[in-house]
Amino acid sequence: MGSLRQPAVVIDVASTAHPRRRPANERNTTDYHSVVTQGPRPTLRVATYNIHRCRGIDGRTRPERIASVLRAIDADVVALQEVVGAGPRGGGHAEAIGASLGMGWVMAPARQLRGHQFGNAVLSRLPITQHLEHDLSWKTCEPRRMQRVDISAHGATLHLYNVHLGTAILERRSQAQRLAIIVCDRHVTGPKLVLGDFNEWMRGLATSLLNEKLRSVDLRDFLRRKRTQRTYPGLFPILHLDRIYYAGRVEIVGVELPRTRLSLVASDHLPLVADVRLG
Repeated sequence: MGSLRQPAVVIDVASTAHPRRRPANERNTTDYHSVVTQGPRPTLRVATYNIHRCRGIDGRTRPERIASVLRAIDADVVALQEVVGAGPRGGGHAEAIGASLGMGWVMAPARQLRGHQFGNAVLSRLPITQHLEHDLSWKTCEPRRMQRVDISAHGATLHLYNVHLGTAILERRSQAQRLAIIVCDRHVTGPKLVLGDFNEWMRGLATSLLNEKLRSVDLRDFLRRKRTQRTYPGLFPILHLDRIYYAGRVEIVGVELPRTRLSLVASDHLPLVADVRLG
């Protein structure tokens, strides 16, 4: 099933009064599941992780294993890709992982997978004040959606964009152009993080375009060994598909690419983690 394209209303999660009309390619959702959390840290730890439907290298589908990987990372905000959501047979992996970690979550389904929602999800310990979705689908390729999740953190609003670009070259080029326009919207001020699975095997058109518009986290500045800078496939990573870009008053304090016994088999990607300070 293709992604939804009907006009929608953007709703501030903090106050649902006076909704504002948005373009047809944006869809807001309000099914955010909040929990009581501790106070914020001096720095904010964020992670991006393509969880591959919670199916590991061993062929087993185990959401609890993904939750264990994330628990060890101890991130404040996590952007997930390839997430199975709710369906006719009950809740999905986003719900299970969020409950296991005690984190709130919000999902942006791009299509259906055997009757279940399938797409991106963001987990957060901090309050989410707004959630928007942008349709990045291109022609007849697999539907793709990008999340924008606004998070109240350290006295500022962080705009986090969760991305999973397509596998075709022309598809990614078109999606990167649209992504850059959306992220660089001058009406959206404050610190911005763009992270996810960009599906760029080497420095291609999408990477070049995004590097022109945004600052990129260069893993070589934090991870000296070339072997430790790759995120896919998980057990023997040879490609750097998962990336983090940023704009505004954002300082990258540290970067990690956890290579534990569990993370190497839990998914076909490794999680990418960054500690950031918001200015």
